Amino acid sequence: MELIKELPDVFEEFAEQRQKSFLAIKELKDRGVPVVGTFCTYFPVEIAMAMGAATVSLCSTSDETIPAAEKDLPKNLCPLIKSSYGFAATKKCPFFYFSDLVVGETTCDGKKKMYEYLGQFKDVFTMELPNRQTKDGLTLWKNEIIRFKEYLEQKFHVAITEEQIRNAVKIQNEGRVALKRLYELMRLDPAPMTRQELFSVLYGSTFKPDRSKIPGEVNAIADRVEKEYAEGKMLEKKPRILVTGCPIGGATEKVIKAIEDNGGGVVVTFENCGGAKSVDRLVEEDAEDIYEAIAKRYLSIGCSVMTPNPNRIELLGRLIDEYQVDGVVEMILQACHTYNVESLGIRRFVNDEKHKPYISVETDYSQADIGQLNTRIAAFIEML
Repeated sequence: MELIKELPDVFEEFAEQRQKSFLAIKELKDRGVPVVGTFCTYFPVEIAMAMGAATVSLCSTSDETIPAAEKDLPKNLCPLIKSSYGFAATKKCPFFYFSDLVVGETTCDGKKKMYEYLGQFKDVFTMELPNRQTKDGLTLWKNEIIRFKEYLEQKFHVAITEEQIRNAVKIQNEGRVALKRLYELMRLDPAPMTRQELFSVLYGSTFKPDRSKIPGEVNAIADRVEKEYAEGKMLEKKPRILVTGCPIGGATEKVIKAIEDNGGGVVVTFENCGGAKSVDRLVEEDAEDIYEAIAKRYLSIGCSVMTPNPNRIELLGRLIDEYQVDGVVEMILQACHTYNVESLGIRRFVNDEKHKPYISVETDYSQADIGQLNTRIAAFIEML
């Protein structure tokens, strides 16, 4: 197939930073590197890496294109879904624009239907993600990973060997270990850095086309933070907050700012997608069946689309203990039904079993509720 290499017609209208993103990924395309766009932490990135593709996250976190999306999609839909679709429809996202293939998973109902409409802009491959972490679910997910590998081979006219997959597993594991090392520095009390440094690295890593560069870059940051902490550079002692819930980033960073800039707390760990749950587990590199090992690692992720969802509870409990958490803030996107319904179970676990304060805040990608967020979260932190 022929790779997309030309810039969009609206390129000159973009701000400088977005132009730089377009040019950076165009450079990859000019070198003949295929780009695979992804939406979810469940995506088995090692398979695309084994083919030599660059993988980029397509989950959008801005309200900029939501009006365009609402021409096709319902207004009472999750803002992440509307924003992602809107950036695709308007060609304003460099990562979507240059993607040669978009991969989605059958997570929530809104995304599943949105992927059908994305097919009018791009080739879309939808993986059937089981909603139960059972033996049968594992078999299904393993078969889906193999089906995805065979699809890539057919679409891009390549052969993906087991050796290439195992090498990709090794590279991706090294990246996870480095990211985990960095965020585990937040176990220190007082904390060594603000959420800005921590979150920008965790979130930014999802947009790194060359995954092999992540370990070196992240370990260098961790080395610097450790050195500066030993020299006495640290934050003042503050209430320690765990953030959980829906994917966070972009517009929803207003929740983090409400905690740290207005509330006087410090976010010491993120359980969300892009945080601990995305790097907590490794793929077993020496497993006899590498496809099953990959399937096990990804299917074990504790997302609210799973029923039941014990792995999220297990990770939350571990993070609360290891990071000496004083309070838990759950961020829920409007119309995200799975996280909204599951919030009752999370509240009960945090309050009744871990004996920690908990608050949930429901929001969208607008800035209209910043005052209300600041007030509620400041009051929550004040009582800790």
